[in-house]
Amino acid sequence: MIKFEIDQPHNRFVIRYSGSVLPKDTEAGLNDIQSGLAQLQTAFQLLVDMTDLTSMDVQCAPHIEKAMDLCNAKGASMVVRVIPDPHLDIGMSIMSVFHYRGDVQIITCQSRDEAEQILSS
Repeated sequence: MIKFEIDQPHNRFVIRYSGSVLPKDTEAGLNDIQSGLAQLQTAFQLLVDMTDLTSMDVQCAPHIEKAMDLCNAKGASMVVRVIPDPHLDIGMSIMSVFHYRGDVQIITCQSRDEAEQILSS
């Protein structure tokens, strides 16, 4: 499952992955991402939370790359990922090199608390 949240006061987009995520989920989520990004200003923060993720099919990668491209085009300034279990990372760091501008700050952490500290500083 994927949940999307818009935090307009903080100009932040939040994507939360939970359970088992399949390619159909990430593909369907692209419309939600486009709608959500339309509500934000340039230089927004992106929080990707995988705390409750149990598995992600590697075939989700092309849709996640497209989501990265959408966020990059909108002008993401910071991407903070919460990935408590590195085994669930399907190559986010490598994909980021190709799908975000060089000036986008990308940080991976292990807990939501750590992510909140980073985003609030």
